[in-house]
Amino acid sequence: MPTQRTQYGGAVATKPMATYTIIALNILAYLAQWALRGTTQAMMLVPGIAIYEPWRLFTNAFAHSTGSIFHILMNMYGIYIFGTLLEPRMGRLRFIWLYMLSLFGGTAGIMLLSPPLSGTLGASGALAGLFIATLVALRGNRGVLSQLGIVLVLNIVLSFTVPNISWQGHLGGAIVGGLAALCITLVPRGPKRNITQLGLLGALSAVLAIVLFISTTSAALPLV
Repeated sequence: MPTQRTQYGGAVATKPMATYTIIALNILAYLAQWALRGTTQAMMLVPGIAIYEPWRLFTNAFAHSTGSIFHILMNMYGIYIFGTLLEPRMGRLRFIWLYMLSLFGGTAGIMLLSPPLSGTLGASGALAGLFIATLVALRGNRGVLSQLGIVLVLNIVLSFTVPNISWQGHLGGAIVGGLAALCITLVPRGPKRNITQLGLLGALSAVLAIVLFISTTSAALPLV
């Protein structure tokens, strides 16, 4: 029997487990921030020292402000909404790849545009990528516009009211997430769709890796 495929070529899964896993990891990281002293500072992205502590390029997107629980609540709500819309249509592999590209796109935006000693944390960059990807994947479907609008307004408000959320990360995540969605959704059905999609996503990943390397190197502050 042929394998069932989603709208955009991925293997069909009964539940959006990748979405649930991402939310669970964020919640576990948030609990660790409260339980273990120094966790927030260790996970936060500081462009000037990222070259010496490269894990910050990744961990910043799983840490949230401990000064406002609404920060993580709104981000997790957004990931749930967009994840349950995108993952069933793209398949687990493509969705995870899209999320990771959006995450590192947000990181790249911070590395390129934020001051070297600024501190940034939160899943907002990755969420911005999911938001734009949803617009790309569901373009023409007016049924989801109200949900998209609610999350967009909430995150714009949070961007200006909660410390350590940056427009730079939102911009980077949105751009890369949109490009990743185009790599997935614009490839027509056919025997070469899967390999074409994965090839395009691989090429985008390579370009993003180069941008991150250059930006991390150029932002590095000298060790005293």
